[in-house]
Amino acid sequence: MADLDREPVHGYLRHLRYERRMSPNTERNYYRDIEALCEFLEREQLSGWGQIDSYHIRAFASWCHRRGLAPRSIQRRLSALRGFFRYLLREGLVDSNPAADVSSPKTAKRLPRTLDVDQIARLLEIDGDTPLAVRDRAVMELFYSSGLRLAELTQLSVTDLDLAEGTVQVLGKGNKSRILPVGRKAREAIAAWLRVRAGMAGHDGPALFLSRRGTPLSPRSVQARLRAWSRKLGLSTGVNPHLLRHSFATHLLESSGDLRSVQELLGHADISTTQIYTHLDFQHLARIYDKSHPRARKKQRDPD
Repeated sequence: MADLDREPVHGYLRHLRYERRMSPNTERNYYRDIEALCEFLEREQLSGWGQIDSYHIRAFASWCHRRGLAPRSIQRRLSALRGFFRYLLREGLVDSNPAADVSSPKTAKRLPRTLDVDQIARLLEIDGDTPLAVRDRAVMELFYSSGLRLAELTQLSVTDLDLAEGTVQVLGKGNKSRILPVGRKAREAIAAWLRVRAGMAGHDGPALFLSRRGTPLSPRSVQARLRAWSRKLGLSTGVNPHLLRHSFATHLLESSGDLRSVQELLGHADISTTQIYTHLDFQHLARIYDKSHPRARKKQRDPD
């Protein structure tokens, strides 16, 4: 089996980390996708990046499909490969981008799950005054108040917050900074956490949210704590950071109808990404219509 030179892969990962400022989680995903291509190419006895053409990329996509990979996952892999070969082209390691013209498989548009307002209220009124409960309440309030991504929240420093102004500055995808409003309930929860934080070991560090050991709270820990709270509260839907972000966007759009503002708050570069929430909003309106409009209600059966 031919061995591909992995140094360009490692160079690309350094590019993602230091130039593109990608999150560690995104970097790991890109590595897995590119490593899958390496495995396939070595099976095909290819040993040089310059040997690869669009035929090999299409064959790789088919190989992924035969191994049971979902269309959405194949889309993600092809997207990762386009970026990787753009980097190789920039570095003069290939003459063209073989992934550029390879079409991704079509997928059914899947609407994101959301929590309704009552479920959000149950989640945000968690009991307990232990340091972890106070911290977790602040974490969830901030997710729902401002629509942050997981990486944006775990990278926050204390100095990114301005509770007096009710704002937080976050660093989003593509190293783009944006300032977001923080609601009253979230400000109260964060203020309570800051009082607890001041008594913790390691509290002099910059990270806003700390673990029980005083180290910056990791993305994995945030995910685990949200799952634990959703189980404890008996929520039928497992709670994760993206679910809170989706709920934030959906509830805001239902109330305001201002898609452009929701786009800005979420940090979407393209409004087409935000438009999925218009489908959710329409579903909400359709349910109200079906329940309320005289001509939409089911007809009563005529007596025999």
